[in-house]
Amino acid sequence: MKLAKYLDKKGNIYVLDEPTTGLHASDVTTIMELLDGLVERGNTVIVIEHNLDVMKQADYLIDVGPDGGTGGGEIVFTGTPRQMAESSHTITAEYLRKALG
Repeated sequence: MKLAKYLDKKGNIYVLDEPTTGLHASDVTTIMELLDGLVERGNTVIVIEHNLDVMKQADYLIDVGPDGGTGGGEIVFTGTPRQMAESSHTITAEYLRKALG
């Protein structure tokens, strides 16, 4: 209930960690619509996510790598999904290129 009273406000920053984990594809679409609504109302939404459908819709990506776990921790790319697909040579970019077709 505490969170619900802030969802119609403007100027908030929301940080979500893997919000699509375990969701059906149709539910991913629904949550993306909800997050877009938060942004349209003047909020900032930061999503930590591995779901390519979510990444494709992002305004901006920050890729941390070059690998996972102890092999990561460095920012290896920043930019739009299209920029990543066109110019990045990261593992994420490889999968994003396939997802964007």
